[in-house]
Amino acid sequence: MFVKLCGLRTESDVAVAVETGADAVGFVLTTSPRQIDVDLASRLVAEVPADVLTVAVVRGITAAEAGELALKTGVRALQLHGDYPREAFDELADLPFDLVRATALGPSTDVRTGAFGEELLLIDSPVAGSGEQWDITRLAENPPTGRWVLAGGLSPETVADAISVAAPWGVDVSSGIESSRGVKDHGRMREFVAAARQAA
Repeated sequence: MFVKLCGLRTESDVAVAVETGADAVGFVLTTSPRQIDVDLASRLVAEVPADVLTVAVVRGITAAEAGELALKTGVRALQLHGDYPREAFDELADLPFDLVRATALGPSTDVRTGAFGEELLLIDSPVAGSGEQWDITRLAENPPTGRWVLAGGLSPETVADAISVAAPWGVDVSSGIESSRGVKDHGRMREFVAAARQAA
C-alpha cells in the first residue's frame, strides 16, 4: 500500500514521515492553511531520501506557473489539484518530474490512471483538504484503474475501512493527521501509516 502524507511544513514533519516509512510526502505551494513558500519547500525536499517521492501540490494556478514552482523546489512529482485539462498535463510532459492528476469524482471524471498522461491519479473529496469524508462507495460504479490513490476524510481511524471498501493502490492524508488546522500531529502520522499498512 502506497502511503502519501501531505501538507508537511516543518523539518520535524519530514523526519517523522520518513521514519514511519511513508512512500511520498507532499508540500502545498498554493493558497491553503498548509501553504509553504518555495525556499522552505526546497529546504524540506533536500532532506527527503531518494526512495521517498517528493510532491509539490498546487491548485488554481496555470500549468506554466506550476511547472516553474516544481522546478524551483526540486520535487520529483507535481500534483495538479482540481479541474486541470488534458492540455495542462501535455504542457508539463517534458519536464523532469512525474505528474499527479488530483480530482474529485464526478459523472464525467476519467478514472483511468494515465488518461491525461499522468503517472498517478488521486481521487479526492469535493472539498480538498477539508477533512470531509465523502461517499467512496460511488467508486464501485466506476472503479479507477492503474496506480490510483484515495484521499479525502481519511484518518488513522477510518483508513482501514476505506481501503477495504475502495481497494485503492494507495492512500493520501493531510487533515486527518493534524492536531489543528495545518499543524501535523506526529503521533497521528505514525498511526496512519501503521493502520494503512496493516489494512493492506
